Amino acid sequence: MKYIDTHSHLNFQKFEADKNEVIGRSLEEDVGMIIVGTDLKTSKKAVELANLYEDGVWAAVGLHPIHLEDQIGEDENGRAVVRGRAEEYIDESYEKLAGLEKVVAIGEIGLDYYHLKLSSDLTAKKNKQKEVLKKQLLLARSLDLPAIIHCRNAHNDLYDLLNDFRHEHNDLIPKEKAWGVIHCFSGDENLAWDYFNLGLMVSFTGIITFSSAWDELIRKVPLEKIMIETDCPFMAPEPYRGQKNEPSLVKLVAERIAKIRQMDPDKVALATTQNAKKFFNI
Repeated sequence: MKYIDTHSHLNFQKFEADKNEVIGRSLEEDVGMIIVGTDLKTSKKAVELANLYEDGVWAAVGLHPIHLEDQIGEDENGRAVVRGRAEEYIDESYEKLAGLEKVVAIGEIGLDYYHLKLSSDLTAKKNKQKEVLKKQLLLARSLDLPAIIHCRNAHNDLYDLLNDFRHEHNDLIPKEKAWGVIHCFSGDENLAWDYFNLGLMVSFTGIITFSSAWDELIRKVPLEKIMIETDCPFMAPEPYRGQKNEPSLVKLVAERIAKIRQMDPDKVALATTQNAKKFFNI
């Protein structure tokens, strides 16, 4: 693979009609991909899709923080019950999925306070997100898998949690490679270095093709600390902004990084692909 899209959601409904066509097109263009789950259903779907391909397609499984709210479900007798999605972590479903051959990471996990701004019980909901995140981080480290970490409007709390986790479980933190990536990185240079110093990486999406907010950071960041992604079907890069994104377009993210750094695009492709292979052990 010349490129690896380290964060795609081909398991989402928007790809239901054309997922195999999209995956095939990406592989033909020498683009591999990690299909990332956000709850139990999409995590299972990610594994199912990855299993259809011998090479170039892998899966990550995890519970996204925006899916922790209570929902209507059914018990073993088919009776309606209200249960929190966080309760999924009581059973061994994610651990079983994470042990499968094509699963290369725990994710997408993290903190997301953006949708909590109208909540009447912010503290309890934030604590719930932190509790589930710590459980998933521990699952990742117990299985020696990297974590794909989401953060929105929560960088201070996320940094503190990750810092505490690293110290508390220092014996489980690898010294020779990164143990997590902050996907779709939205912070500044200082925050990036804070994460690097915790043993983490950052990844960039198509946002950098239509915003110059991260140009200075991209110029300065060590190339071995970054990866590229689409987060498809979201955030399509220019000139496809507003359209459905897909893994084959990750090359435009690499090309934008190369332009900012005044480098040969092939060197950025090679470096980010090597970073991804090492990070995901693929």
